[in-house]
Amino acid sequence: MDNNKNSDPRFKIAHREALIGVGLAIINFVWWYGFAYGLGDQAPEDYSYIWGLPSWFVYSCIGGFILMTILVTFVVTVWFKEVPFDEEEGGAE
Repeated sequence: MDNNKNSDPRFKIAHREALIGVGLAIINFVWWYGFAYGLGDQAPEDYSYIWGLPSWFVYSCIGGFILMTILVTFVVTVWFKEVPFDEEEGGAE
């Protein structure tokens, strides 16, 4: 069974796509943390506001959501591959 994992190209694809997913999660966290604590690390009376919301919130939460939606859509359509889940060599089980 362990030998099958090494020879099955689906495991290599899944590993690569999992690393891409982890990379996207790290980008999301760094973006959120940078804006939330970078712009939000001051007294509330010193905040600048966009649409009635603190700018740190708009950039970190709303902007981060839009950025990640675009990045994930791009990554899934360009870099991810369709792989079959069933066994290629005869019987599953």
